[in-house]
Amino acid sequence: MVVRAWIGVGVAGLTLVGCGGEVVSSEDAGSLGDAPSVESTDAFAPSTPDAWVPSDAGPLRTDPILPTAAGTCPDMSASGMITVEPAGIPARQARIWVGEEAASSDGPLVFFWHGAGGSPNEASYALGDALDAITAAGGIVIAPVHDPEAGTFPWYLTAGVTREDDLFVADELVACAESSIGIDDHHVHSVGFSAGALHTTQMAFRRASYVASFVAYSGGLISLRAPRTDAADARFAAMLLFGGERDEVVINFATATQNLRTVLANRGDFSIVCDHGMGHTVPSAAIPSAWRFLDDHPYGMHPAAYEAEGLPDGFYAACEP
Repeated sequence: MVVRAWIGVGVAGLTLVGCGGEVVSSEDAGSLGDAPSVESTDAFAPSTPDAWVPSDAGPLRTDPILPTAAGTCPDMSASGMITVEPAGIPARQARIWVGEEAASSDGPLVFFWHGAGGSPNEASYALGDALDAITAAGGIVIAPVHDPEAGTFPWYLTAGVTREDDLFVADELVACAESSIGIDDHHVHSVGFSAGALHTTQMAFRRASYVASFVAYSGGLISLRAPRTDAADARFAAMLLFGGERDEVVINFATATQNLRTVLANRGDFSIVCDHGMGHTVPSAAIPSAWRFLDDHPYGMHPAAYEAEGLPDGFYAACEP
């Protein structure tokens, strides 16, 4: 059996993909020994002159700045695969989920970024019933397809590569969703698992101009240096989950999560941390609370909902402010 032992293989625990396509689940990811090293993700160098960076400043931002489309937008009125054409990079695909309600209501836009060896289809597990709730509200779920040129990990910003190609894709998808079906611009969120969670963390900083809040399952920062932000006057809320000290695949996600927690606190961003103790996985019991967290934290909420009121009754028990 061939084991794909990279950051974030699968979602329901560590998924080992064997020859012939069979899937075997393991409760604990464990350590990889000779796995590739991960460099700091904090260095920044724009990959193209087309990088989109708003420059206005002022008091804490309460309204987002949405990007505009660089290419011809696809039809986003029905679920399926679409292709977008960001400026300066090759066209990219994404899997979308959208309902008929989008024709009459502007709902949330939620990104899902999978782990290495995973696929966009895993959004249906990682979001659970929230996927139907989002589309029923006229919203859209978007799971981009990774660029094979990114290397060992699916997303460029996961492990030391500073190219923002995946963020250019996100910009284009946000712009096209707004122009195609309309979205609630205060409810653009990101969810990621493992490699996808490391990317989601980078996206929250680098696209603070429109990301309202995010959920990271086994993500964080490799160091205590905050990534560059495109909106220094913006604040966002974060729900950070990890699986205890045994949540380790290439890096220790307990440490990476604490690094991120410290950086967020120093910036004045609100976060909650959830040590579920189950290793490298997305615990199904956390999924409803993860969507509630996003829904309760729209763009520009100062103070954050749970900062003022504490965690709501029935919230996932492993979490604490």
